[in-house]
Amino acid sequence: MSDRKIIFGGPDLTIEDVCSIAATGASVELSAEQAFRTRIARSAQHVDETLRRDGVIYGVTTGYGDSVSRAVPEALVAELPLHLTRFHGCGMGRMLTPSETRAVMAVRLASLACGWSGVSVGLMDLLSEMLKRDILPLIPAEGSVGASGDLTPLSYIAGALVGERMVRFGGREMPAAEAFREAGLAPIALRPKEALAIMNGTAVMTGLGAIAFHRAERLSALATRLSSLACLALMGNPAHFDARLFAAKPHPGQVRVAARMRSDLAAFAARHEPTRLQDRYSIRCAPHVIGVLEDMLPGFRAILETEINSANDNPLIDPDSGAILHGGHFYGGHVAFVMDSLKTLVANIADLLDRQMALLVDTRFSNGLASNLSGATGERAFINHGLKALQIAVSAWTAEALKLTMPASVFSRSTECHNQDKVSMGTIAARDALRVLELTEQVAAGLVVSTVQALRLRKRSGEIGAADLPPSVGTFLATLEETFPFIEEDRPLDHVLHRLCADIAADIWPLDWAGA
Repeated sequence: MSDRKIIFGGPDLTIEDVCSIAATGASVELSAEQAFRTRIARSAQHVDETLRRDGVIYGVTTGYGDSVSRAVPEALVAELPLHLTRFHGCGMGRMLTPSETRAVMAVRLASLACGWSGVSVGLMDLLSEMLKRDILPLIPAEGSVGASGDLTPLSYIAGALVGERMVRFGGREMPAAEAFREAGLAPIALRPKEALAIMNGTAVMTGLGAIAFHRAERLSALATRLSSLACLALMGNPAHFDARLFAAKPHPGQVRVAARMRSDLAAFAARHEPTRLQDRYSIRCAPHVIGVLEDMLPGFRAILETEINSANDNPLIDPDSGAILHGGHFYGGHVAFVMDSLKTLVANIADLLDRQMALLVDTRFSNGLASNLSGATGERAFINHGLKALQIAVSAWTAEALKLTMPASVFSRSTECHNQDKVSMGTIAARDALRVLELTEQVAAGLVVSTVQALRLRKRSGEIGAADLPPSVGTFLATLEETFPFIEEDRPLDHVLHRLCADIAADIWPLDWAGA
């Protein structure tokens, strides 16, 4: 845990804030500012006052969804929130990881902190304490159509708050009530509107989306460096990244990728004549492929951070006037679009890196490298097959990533007696994006092995030396070379790939470009 503290009810959260909480890199606090707490309390008081006036509030004095026309007897209003948490307990699939769960909880708390949801300060304090003490509800990943928000997965947070459902705490799985006892906390009784406020929002898709964005941002930089290494290993033509070329088509992200590759290849370009006038597209057009993601990331960030810091449940309670506003802010269309778009751009990078590896292992295209990058020589070369199987595996991971780019948002379903007759599918899109990222990181790990092995072969033959690598690239390569030895005799590589994927996830490799 770092010394960094993130205050809910203070400045708007950034994607970095959410991801820092997800990785337990920051501590959290609910603002102690009196103005903030008064605003939260006032919104909850408006619910009570409306009930005293015999007012009608969806999900408080009515049934849920298509059951809105069903009036709930006054004597049963207090029980209604608990029923919402219970009948939505039908999630399936894998459980969200601890980091994903923290991200979801952080996003939901940020939304409630807007003060439009009619919840008590006590509920927000308990949710904040759960985050602070790492009491994490077990949340199934499947069961949300992304409007009326992430009802089913978020019901596992609401259920935990009342002491029901299972949580992770102290490295164990246990009932929430037991975890609260061990932590010196107590479950709450949900007030009218509070279950709906927790569940009726976009926190799952947005929390997962923040993690996906962060991983895509890192992947873009890694793909740029690996494309530079592939160009070096193929003895390619750095002139493809000339600044004048990119001034003629100045998409900012594309220009940035080209500048980084130009920086990586400057020393090599000064010492070598190109072996081909034009390299194949997977080398020559790398800035054009990676640059699309780079150029879209700022817009994706703006959409996700707006969603993180929005009140997105229904109904909303104006904290100033007390007006009850019935609407549809639980609809996750913006997040769905970002995730569907992000996964397509990331899969394109998987395809780019896969093509680069295919060039490296094939003697017809590798400009003199050994077949399948095998390090074996002499008669030993006849029984060693180098990276042949790794190239097949990389192709498989790429194919699966490409298959998952079908947009989820166009598969809207009419659900819940045709009340939810147009839904976003944002949570499915976010889960798809995370899987595409996982597969693409595996492809990147495969290309790491390939480029490092290829450059070791070039060094062994004397075709490339230390003088061909700027310090940033030399340091990067040295870090990778510490991870696995030169591949001379065939051996399993799965443990190497797992280690590389873990390093990618941990973002520990030095990726820097001075002035680029």
